[in-house]
Amino acid sequence: MRGLNDLSDLSREEVDALIELAIRLEHHPEPEALAGKVLALFFLSPSLRTSTSFQAAMTRLGGGSFIVSPESAIHGLEFAPDVKMDGDKAEHIREAIPVLASYGDALGIRAFAPKRSLEDDIDDREFQSMSALSTVPVINMESAIRHPCQSLADWKTLDELDVPSSGGKFVLSWANHPRALPLAVPASTVHMAAMRGMDVTVLRPEGFALPDRVMARARRAADLSGGSVAETSDARDALNGAHVVYAKAWSSAKHYGNDDAERELKKDLAHWCVTESWFEGATPECRFMHCLPVRRGVVVTPNVLEGPRSLVIQQARNRMWAQMAILHSILATSS
Repeated sequence: MRGLNDLSDLSREEVDALIELAIRLEHHPEPEALAGKVLALFFLSPSLRTSTSFQAAMTRLGGGSFIVSPESAIHGLEFAPDVKMDGDKAEHIREAIPVLASYGDALGIRAFAPKRSLEDDIDDREFQSMSALSTVPVINMESAIRHPCQSLADWKTLDELDVPSSGGKFVLSWANHPRALPLAVPASTVHMAAMRGMDVTVLRPEGFALPDRVMARARRAADLSGGSVAETSDARDALNGAHVVYAKAWSSAKHYGNDDAERELKKDLAHWCVTESWFEGATPECRFMHCLPVRRGVVVTPNVLEGPRSLVIQQARNRMWAQMAILHSILATSS
C-alpha cells in the first residue's frame, strides 16, 4: 500500500484485509516487523488519540517515530506560494515537508480545514498540495474533509460488536457544540457506514445538512455496497430501529467559515444532546459512538457516555490496531 489518503481509495476487499491484519496484529504481535523504520508525524492541528496511537503503533511494531508541530518546533510556518517572507514566519511549507519526509520512511500529516472556502475544503486542496511535496508515503491523519484512520477503526469496532452491515441502521447525528467544527469526521463516517453496506440516516437540524457533494459520494458508496443513505431532521423517525447512534458536531455548510452566523443559527439547539431517551425507539442493543474528544453534557450526557451502550473507549483503542495495520501494509514490505 502506497500511503492512505481516503478510505474510498480502497476496495471493500482491501478494507476487509486491513481489518483482518489489525486483528492478527492485536492477537499475534510482530514486535520486529518495522525494526529500523521511522514514521514522521506532522501535526498542524491538535491531537491526543491520533498522536499517541500512532506512536504506540510504531513502538509495538519495532519502529520509531517523531512529532513536529508549529507550536513546539517551528518559528512560524508560511503556506502562501509566492510571498516575501519578511515577517514573523521563518519556515515555508515547501521546505518543511520535504525535510521531514527525508527523515522518515512514511509521513503522517494532520491539518484541519482552513475554512476559507467550502469548495476548496471539500476538494481537500491544502492537504493535497502538502502531500504532493512528500517523497515518502503519506498517511492522512485528518484533513479538511477526510479522516480515514478514524473510519477504519470505527469499521473494526462495528465488526467486533457484530453490528449488521446489510440491514443495519446507522444514524449519524449532528450534536450541539460551542464551536463550529470541521466536516472531516461526519463526511468520512457517513461514507464509511455506506461503504460497509448499512442503511445510513443523517439526522440534523435545519441549516446543518451535510454538503451535497458529501452526500452524493456516500450514496454512490451505498449503491455499490447494497446500503442506503437518507437525511432528515425528524429524530423519532431517524432513531426508530437504529443499531448505532454516532454523534458528532459539524459546521453549517450554509454559513461555512462565518462563526457569528452559525452561533445565531444554533442558539436554540441545546437540546441536540444525546440522552438515554434517544434510544427508546432504537433496537435494544443500539450502541453509542463518538470519535472523541467529546463535550460532556453538551454533545452527550455522562450516563450515556459511561453506560453500557458506549463504544468510545473501544473506538479509541482500535485506532492503534487499525493504524498498526496501515503502517504494516505500507512499511513492512517496503525496501
